[in-house]
Amino acid sequence: MEHPMKTDYLVVGAGFAGAVCARTLAEAGRRVLVIERRSHVGGNAFDRHDGQGVLIHPYGPHIFHTNAKRILEWLSRFTDWRFYEHRVLASVDGQLVPIPINRTTLNRLYAKDLDEAGAKAWLQRVRAPRDPVRTSEDVVLDSVGHDLCEKFFRGYTRKQWGVDLSELSAGVAARIPTRTDDDDRYFTDTYQFMPSHGYGAMFERMLDHPNITVRLHTDYFSDRQDIDASHTIYTGPIDAFFDYRFGRLPYRSLRFEHKHLPALSQFQAVGTVNYPNEQAYTRITEFKHLTGQEHEGTSIVFEYPQADGDPFYPIPRPENERLYARYRELAENCSDTTFVGRLAQYRYYNMDQVVAASLAACKSILGS
Repeated sequence: MEHPMKTDYLVVGAGFAGAVCARTLAEAGRRVLVIERRSHVGGNAFDRHDGQGVLIHPYGPHIFHTNAKRILEWLSRFTDWRFYEHRVLASVDGQLVPIPINRTTLNRLYAKDLDEAGAKAWLQRVRAPRDPVRTSEDVVLDSVGHDLCEKFFRGYTRKQWGVDLSELSAGVAARIPTRTDDDDRYFTDTYQFMPSHGYGAMFERMLDHPNITVRLHTDYFSDRQDIDASHTIYTGPIDAFFDYRFGRLPYRSLRFEHKHLPALSQFQAVGTVNYPNEQAYTRITEFKHLTGQEHEGTSIVFEYPQADGDPFYPIPRPENERLYARYRELAENCSDTTFVGRLAQYRYYNMDQVVAASLAACKSILGS
């Protein structure tokens, strides 16, 4: 940095956690410096127009959904919304069927004509009860049994997380419900929307405050000596903050392959199609479904999970939780630093959960 800067609060990272904290502190009259190592704000929720003018999510699809009205209202200060209910199909046995599994899924896969009661009875018959339920494998087998587990979950989990279902904590699979009706929405939250002008515009407005200064292309670890702040809000990987003192926390990363199809107005019937088994990628997302944009061509993204690269997902396993607990103990003894967000708290948060955690952190910081 050219000039050392004195500020009340240093916020490391300009994703949801950092932006929400920065805005809240700024509105409380505090001076806030936000630093971000990337060239843009918004973290992994950042979006932009590609070379052909289609609004895309460079880091994969982000769909906002919440049951918390107060979170929606807080964000609504910075964006209007487009109503959008995400739907996902899975490529299984040569067919595209709804995921989460519902009555339609069962009838198509098994050539049946089950009504809702019949679907419930059929699942009850095929499930493989597990007690206690400790792993994601336990969750899936307890819910849908062996065949559906193999068709939808085991291969996808291996690709996405790099471990078997039996090695993953129960909470991961518990995020995906099983239904006996025809509800084919991926999420059932009360509020499901997309920012009408994109996440990028929402973040720009969130960070547009006279008490907030944003510096991009700025790395905390190499540039922190140039900043004089009374308190730091850190949203990056917690193990990096402590120089990997106890070893590295495992994260999964993603590689994205973006394609524009100029002669095609629509590539697939829904926003996302999952590929649990044969392909190396886990899913393909078509952005125009999410944004409602009209364009003569269409842009899609293939997602390839990998071990190396920027951290995207904490890997929920008991041994990882134990390692994180050691770092959390260090963090709790840092009176001048607050740790918040998916990477800093090693939690598989949704966007609304990050906003809630950030608002709670600021409430604690401000003593209100």
